[in-house]
Amino acid sequence: MKADFYETLCVSRTADEKELKSAFRKLAMRYHPDRNPGDDEAEHKFKEINEAYETLRDPQKRAAYDQFGHAAFENGGMGGRGGFGGGGFADIFEDIFGDVMGGGRQRRSSRQHGADLRFNMEITLEEAFTGKTSQIRVPTAVACDECSGSGAKPGSSPTTCPMCQGAGRVRAAQGFFAIERTCPQCQGRGEIISDPCTKCSGQGRVAEERSLSVNIPAGIEDGTRIRLAGEGEAGLRGGPPGDLYIFLSVKPHEFFQRDGADLYCKVPISMTTAALGGSFEVATLDGTQTRVKVPEGTQNGRQFRLKGKGMPVLRQSQVGDLYIQVAVETPQSLTRKQRELLEEFEKISSKENSPQSAGFFSRMKDFFESFGE
Repeated sequence: MKADFYETLCVSRTADEKELKSAFRKLAMRYHPDRNPGDDEAEHKFKEINEAYETLRDPQKRAAYDQFGHAAFENGGMGGRGGFGGGGFADIFEDIFGDVMGGGRQRRSSRQHGADLRFNMEITLEEAFTGKTSQIRVPTAVACDECSGSGAKPGSSPTTCPMCQGAGRVRAAQGFFAIERTCPQCQGRGEIISDPCTKCSGQGRVAEERSLSVNIPAGIEDGTRIRLAGEGEAGLRGGPPGDLYIFLSVKPHEFFQRDGADLYCKVPISMTTAALGGSFEVATLDGTQTRVKVPEGTQNGRQFRLKGKGMPVLRQSQVGDLYIQVAVETPQSLTRKQRELLEEFEKISSKENSPQSAGFFSRMKDFFESFGE
């Protein structure tokens, strides 16, 4: 007894066209003869799936089947079993799997898009600050000037492939199953170059090193990617070129560290300058020098902000700030006189001279004594 078509496709009797198509795709892939070579049971199941889907996908056949069942197609009913002729399985398979297999019978152009290229460029922080125009040399493939990128010898032109008649694909029968493949003679391009260009050997492009001008805008950051449209590798046989991507890296600086638009600089100062106060000058990336005043009693790690002395913000009128962090340097290699003076200073010092250390050790003492209570 023939199985119910709905049960064969594992769908309900209210399944819509989308559900039917999805079910058929899943089952056809599972029981496909190419996936089950020599399996008679899988081949039989595959035929049943095909027959069920061919019937239910047609609104008139489905209506007749819903009313009369398999009897609707017996004794000449509505066309008998689903065959492999016109409107048969080959068309069903292309309708269902055409998107998976490259769009069915669409021809692939012989003019293939060129590849994108990558170029790594390193610049200094000063160059990132001011911006620059740089000349680079990029090894690439350019359109052949001999054949103007066609790949054919001057005076000749590509001809239509005789095997696929320009379609780029051919069909082959494997038993009851028909499958479409890329044309082996033209590799899917639909054209054949019988008289190739001697300079590019029919490729339509040749290797060459190109010189390009790259504009680096002020404020560019490390890791930025710049795209030069159409400056990549030339396409095959006159195809459109790819793009060139410039990947920028900024060299570490001797004095400045960058965080976005802000700059940071660590400056060592003497203990006496920190204690008595003073000043020092720092150079900035705009080519000027700025004096930084150090107030009396400055502590280690204190920061001073120099507004507008940082990095420019890319393609904006804003500018970041420069932060100067002082590092108080403890004196080394003391002379006898220096040691005596420091010892004398220590004797006459009070808690007011070092409030942070005095306060810290006072709290530490209270913490320790709390364990004895």
